Amino acid sequence: MANVIELKHINKIYGANTPNPTQVLFDLDLALAESSFNSIIGQSGSGKSTLLNIIGTLDKASSGDVIINGKNTQQMNSDELANLRNEAIGFIFQFHYLLPEFTALENVLLPYRISKRPITQEVLARADELLALVGLTKVKNNLAMNMSGGQQQRVAIARSLINNPKIILADEPTGNLDSDTTEQVYQLLREINETYQTTFIIITHDRHIAEKADRIIEIKDGRINLDITKQ
Repeated sequence: MANVIELKHINKIYGANTPNPTQVLFDLDLALAESSFNSIIGQSGSGKSTLLNIIGTLDKASSGDVIINGKNTQQMNSDELANLRNEAIGFIFQFHYLLPEFTALENVLLPYRISKRPITQEVLARADELLALVGLTKVKNNLAMNMSGGQQQRVAIARSLINNPKIILADEPTGNLDSDTTEQVYQLLREINETYQTTFIIITHDRHIAEKADRIIEIKDGRINLDITKQ
């Protein structure tokens, strides 16, 4: 199976030109296969969020190569990176970042509005399909502010899929949910992975969720400390 993400000799140093630079990632190599379901774990300050931001092109490595879909992102300018993010990567965060006065449907369509592309009937049908997938058809016209935390996170999941991304990056996607809702969201992410062959990289403190992934990567002190792929 081909790799959709390749990191080669990644270093990240904050304040490199200051008297007290801080190195967060050290010569890190990592390859992630298409359609795989991966979890990244590690204590606070281990570098896992920095790693996720570099994979998502929200931050740049100080040195090394970050190859997404065969393209070296280190050589891209800000506009090219923004286009890559919008087309190839979906994001799910612990805090769903919905616009509270927009409906569920309007929130799902936001990536299209941001890119200033027209909302065609085909796009609307795609949004309806995704809202059905996450079980929110009946409340698609409800304002986000009037939805439960679990429902809002489901809207965020649907939004992350609207552009048919090959990669979903999820940063503590169940961090604010109770155990029952956490399990439902996990099952939903798995269903998406299997249905659309989307590659998932999930950062989580929840070992119960992490251990359900096909591959578990532990980051410790800016290096890969553990890398287990289930057979």
